[in-house]
Amino acid sequence: MLLLFNMWKRFLLFLPLVFLLTPAAFATTPQEAALIARSAERGSAAAQVLFGVIYKEGGGGYAQDDKQSAYWFRQAALQGNAYAQQELGDYYASGKGVPQDDRQAAYWREKAARQGNTVAQRELGAMYFRGKGVPQDYRKAEYWLDKAADAGDRDAQYLLGKMYHSGHGVPKDLERGRNWLERAAAQGQSDAIKLLNFLVGIGRDTTEIFHQRGGELKKMAAEGDVEAQYQLALRYESGAWGVARDNQKALYWFKKAAGAGHKLAMKSLAHIYQKGLLGVQPDPKQSAYWLQRAEGRGQ
Repeated sequence: MLLLFNMWKRFLLFLPLVFLLTPAAFATTPQEAALIARSAERGSAAAQVLFGVIYKEGGGGYAQDDKQSAYWFRQAALQGNAYAQQELGDYYASGKGVPQDDRQAAYWREKAARQGNTVAQRELGAMYFRGKGVPQDYRKAEYWLDKAADAGDRDAQYLLGKMYHSGHGVPKDLERGRNWLERAAAQGQSDAIKLLNFLVGIGRDTTEIFHQRGGELKKMAAEGDVEAQYQLALRYESGAWGVARDNQKALYWFKKAAGAGHKLAMKSLAHIYQKGLLGVQPDPKQSAYWLQRAEGRGQ
């Protein structure tokens, strides 16, 4: 009994990492997987999620089985588990384990999105943009993509940047588009980097900076390179490309670049203070200040 209790505590500790781990990482033996199965059958949503992942990948003595995976995700989804709702939405979108059904995909993704699931927010935004499974609605597409982009989802940042750059479904705004594209590119989103290579009229080709190592970029920023300061702020904001995430340092470098006249850094600060990002409280006055400066001077 003590062994089973200790294993169950272990599963609960692993649950927050379910996005990152395969079943082999937390169900290394059939005995452990069997404990999850029994708990799932007794109605534990946490165990149902884990059992769904086990069937999704195969492990712990269980063969990979999309239908069983979808079944257990559904059980957890019905209990309100956002991760399971997103997984079930993906299954309906692809037709894995269930009949393909875009409406059901949108239904479950919206449930997960409303609970703050970033992947669901991105996918739901894309569905509203395309009119897939839901009536086409650019305002809702922008709303959900913005939610995911603010949470740091690089694919949402790319899609949102592309929308603003092309003016497809939203008022065309090249600077706002570039801002989101650069945020995505700072996290290594390859499509964003490729698209930035085609942008004209932005002065120096900044895409070369995305390939600089973290140490090199820090050196360039410290030496006063304003574009490097802005790009370094983006990396600290997202924690990517050799730079650990650090809200305070991100804010510092945004301010350094903005103080040196970088228009997008100013707009970034306006956005940060408007929404209360990077650990700061929402500050309408600061937001308005940086927005006015951005509109009054260039880089």
